[in-house]
Amino acid sequence: MEMASSPRTVEDIFKDFSARRTGVVRALTHDVDEFYGLCDPDKENLCLYGHPNETWEVTLPAEEVPPELPEPALGINFARDGMNRRDWLSLVAVHSDSWLLSVAFYLGARLNRNERKRLFSLINDLPTVFEVVTDRKPIKEKSTVDSGSKSRGSSKRSSDGQIKSNPKFDEGYEEEEDEHSETLCGSCGGNYNAADEFWIACDICERWFHGKCVKMTPAKADSIKQYKCPACSLRRGRP
Repeated sequence: MEMASSPRTVEDIFKDFSARRTGVVRALTHDVDEFYGLCDPDKENLCLYGHPNETWEVTLPAEEVPPELPEPALGINFARDGMNRRDWLSLVAVHSDSWLLSVAFYLGARLNRNERKRLFSLINDLPTVFEVVTDRKPIKEKSTVDSGSKSRGSSKRSSDGQIKSNPKFDEGYEEEEDEHSETLCGSCGGNYNAADEFWIACDICERWFHGKCVKMTPAKADSIKQYKCPACSLRRGRP
């Protein structure tokens, strides 16, 4: 774990937050069966940790008091068999969001007011773990499935009836149409403003990009399972 005493920039803390969040989201979505199996109610107080290398772990809390970093919610395993599975996962997601924020603000204790505001703004641009787990936000698959990467275009045009061929995406995005007009390209910073513009979302940081800015075409998007933007590709340093 990191030493909280070392000076940290907003970018450092957000990178740490994003990586831990990626690990937690993976546990509650992609690896959910494995995660569910590890949360045995007969075991002691277990916690779900997201680590700075984007992995996750179900384990006992740290022994030292106070711990080096804030601890996740204790005993998530005890409620597992007493609740509907989806409700239990949603509960763990809410506690995970709270933990991720507490770690970020613990690491950012020495930031000034404007830096804290900027950190929270970066964090707030990402869907919460709860939103991802309960499917309240468009999630990964929509950036690369069919014209999912053009789903912004589909939603923009669905309201005036010009395109009907993508009901799956129209339905999911229609209510967020206003939000799309606020979307900025993670590369050039330009607005989303054309219904037929091709955009793609990074599956790691979940920022949106003009296809042309990241040299991505609809055909290329259809041929890959996961899209990583240039910054995330460099940061991860592995395939």
